Parts: sequence; C-alpha cells; structure tokens
Amino acid sequence: MSDIPVVHLHIGHEKRTTGSGGTRTHIHPVTGEALAEVPLASPAEVEEAVARAEAAREGWRRTSPEARGAILFKLADLLMENQKEFGRMAALDGGTPLMQGERGVETAVSWMRYYAGWCDKLTGDLMSTFDTRGEFSYSVPEPIGTIGIINTWNGPLIGMGMKVSPALAAGNCVILKPAEITPFAPELFARCCKEAGIPDGVISVLPGTGEAGDAIVRHPRVRKISFTGGPITARKILTAAAEQIKPSVMELGGKSASLVFPDCDLDAAAERAVFWTIGCLAGQGCALPTRQLVHADIYDEFVAKMVEIAKLFKVGDPMEPGVMVGPVISAAAVERITGMFDRAAADNACKFLIGGKRAGGDLAKGNFIEPTIMVDVDPDHEIAQVEIFGPAVAILKFHTEDEAVAIANNSEYGLSAYIQSNDIQRVHRLAERLNAGGVYVNGGFQINSHTPFGGVGISGFGKEGGKAGIDEFLHYKTVTIGVGAPIFPK
Repeated sequence: MSDIPVVHLHIGHEKRTTGSGGTRTHIHPVTGEALAEVPLASPAEVEEAVARAEAAREGWRRTSPEARGAILFKLADLLMENQKEFGRMAALDGGTPLMQGERGVETAVSWMRYYAGWCDKLTGDLMSTFDTRGEFSYSVPEPIGTIGIINTWNGPLIGMGMKVSPALAAGNCVILKPAEITPFAPELFARCCKEAGIPDGVISVLPGTGEAGDAIVRHPRVRKISFTGGPITARKILTAAAEQIKPSVMELGGKSASLVFPDCDLDAAAERAVFWTIGCLAGQGCALPTRQLVHADIYDEFVAKMVEIAKLFKVGDPMEPGVMVGPVISAAAVERITGMFDRAAADNACKFLIGGKRAGGDLAKGNFIEPTIMVDVDPDHEIAQVEIFGPAVAILKFHTEDEAVAIANNSEYGLSAYIQSNDIQRVHRLAERLNAGGVYVNGGFQINSHTPFGGVGISGFGKEGGKAGIDEFLHYKTVTIGVGAPIFPK
C-alpha cells in the first residue's frame, strides 16, 4: 500500500522519528499488512514535552482571548481543508469507511469551532454581600495549567476535537497521548496544529503505550487528566492520580439501551438501530445503543425490519465506495468478540438471527465480524452486560414501562440511554428514571458540541461539551475586597 504517512513524536514543534519507548508495527485491520513503524514515547519524552509546556504556559495564558480563538478557528479550517485526507487516515488507522471518517471530521470541526467561540466569553461573576461591611467579591476563570489527555482509538479525531479544543480554549497547554494503534490521524492533527499557529510547546502529541500514559498521569506538573477508554485502565489512572490528588475527567464506555415503543416511527427507529450498532464504526462506539429493548406488541415486526436493513449493509474494504461496515480494530478484538458469541451460544443466552461469527471468504485475512443480530437475549448474561465493541446488537422484549426501565438500568454502565416514542409524556417519565448521563429521543445526537456529554456509574464522571466541558479545564478564583476596617475597633 502506497502513500503511508511517516509517524512522528511531536514534542512541541519538534518532530522525531524515533522514541525511547521503541516502536510498534501498525497492522492494517483490513488486510493484516504491516503499514508503518510507529515511534513510541517513554517517560523521557513525556518529561521533555512537559518542560516545553511549562515554558510556553504563561505566554499561552497571556495570549488574548481573541488571538487564541483566531488560532483555534484556523485549526478548524485546516481540519476541514484536509477532510478527505483525515478520512483516508481513519481508514488506515482503524478500517473506518471513508464516508464515516469524513463525517467524523465534520463532528471534530464543530467542537473546535464551538470552543474557539468560547475564548472571549469566559467571564467570572460579581457578587455583593448581605451585610453592611462594604465588601464585594468577584470570580476569575483561570486555566489549570498543563493538561494530560489520553485519547482512545475509536474515532481519534473526534476525541481530539472533544478534548483538545476546550483545553486550549481555556488557556491550558496539552500533552496528548493518542492510542498507539491509531497513529495516522494524530500525526496529521499535529501538523495542522503547527500550521494553525499554536505556539511551540503548547501542544505535544506523543504516541505511546501505557508506560507513556502512566508517566503523564504521574508527572507533578501535569495538573489534570482527561481520559477516554475502558474501566480497567481508568482504575489504574485514578489510583496513580490519587497519589497527587489530581482531578480527572473519565469517559469509560457504556452498554446503552434503546427503548422502542409502538407509537414511534418504526422504519426510522429500525434504521437508527442498525446504523448505530452495526454500521457506525463497526459497532466500536462507547455510547451506541447496543441493547434494543422492544415492546412486545411490535417485537417481531421490528426485529424483521432490523434484519432486512442489516442485510443491506455492505461489509468490506473501507476504501471501497458503498462499504458501510469495516473491520474491528485488531485480531485480538476478533478473538474477544467471537469468544463472547461462543459463550452466549453455549449458555443458550440468545439466538443469532444473522452473524455471530468471523467473516470468511475474501474478508478472512482482515479483522471482519459478520453483522450480528441477537434475539431472546438473557438480560443478565455477559452478552447483555459487557461491551461487545463490534457490529452486533442484542434485542430484548418488554411489556411495560416498568419492565423496560428495569432491564435498561440492569447495568453497571450509565453513559447513554435512548427512547423511541412520540408520546411526550412517556418521554419525560422515562428520561427521569433511566440511569444515564444523557437520554436521546427519536434520533437525538449524542455528541453535539454544545451539550454536555458524560456518564454515571462505571461510565465515568465529568463532562465534555457545552459550557460544562470548558469549565472542566478552568478553576474559578474568588477575590473578596474589604474596606480595611480593623478587626478590633478602638
């Protein structure tokens, strides 16, 4: 395969083709072909990046809000100018179909522009007192300092848009560790950051393993951590951060339920159900509605519609036109997913209507999983409790609202929930009862830049998006001015 970009460590504006953490061979998930050697950062490069950030921190903080916003708007423009190339990088990174990769650029850009617009609107409050001392107080928003961002591999550009843009808009410096298994989009992103005019040291991009991530978390000059990934890694990060009482934002995945009622638009709901569980990133998304809870009155009809739609989704090389479902990220992911399918079959925990195995034929060399629809699913089984992170959906039947809520809330996760209904009173009733950080109705989008996104339970804490998202990267200093009266008047 030709035209594969060279991956670098970006320590500020300095590019390096080697790192003291060694290298990782990037294997294309479509073909199993080795595409590139990825240099890996170690604690040594983290130390250098933090030193650059600390040297640049005061200058970036003192950059006028208007100038900081102009730089981020320029970065957003550059991302859009490189939309097709970012789409190609997504295909090389994780096998994302071109259409989805290019749409992901639009999502990242919306976040970048949204937070660029916040730069000159960050203000504090003026507070009066309730007595006659003549005091008054005001608050001042200030950047936290140097932020450690540990990004996930599924949709890396979207993740960078969600995390990097509010951190920079708030006046912080950033040490970004992208997932080493998806190195190409971060490489192009780093180049765009420099071209946009972000000063040297304000952002460093360091592909690396958990060793580099641990060094970022433990560094005393890294003041806060923003992490997207799984609960296992999150527990390690939180344990390390606790030693310094270091705050963090954790977005940790989900096992989201979608409640489908007879009064919704069944055709539209079925299309959404298939796309968001099988078509979108081959099911490798944290907030996807991978448990479809369907009312008994429409269960058979809805299942039939989903199967019909799923059979239309073309599986194959993401570079080919019309492909909707690409591979999963790695051979290890294939083994994990098929292992879950095998255990569910052995335990009679579900019935596979389509799929349930690795794709064969021309796709056998890649990491392809057949689009999979499971019915008659045991709500307590692993298959309904643990993220599959592949093109698969579990469909469960319910009879009453109470039963639907009980099934939906039968999970340690609490990232997202979905309701398909045109009964507005039902929507309000259920939205209050569902244990989730966000509830999305009749196709409402999960990760709009202007709305807070984040979970509860083992789905994490903290918010990305909206005013809440930039507040995660600020602290508010209170200043109180008195009249200078003595404590002990004569």
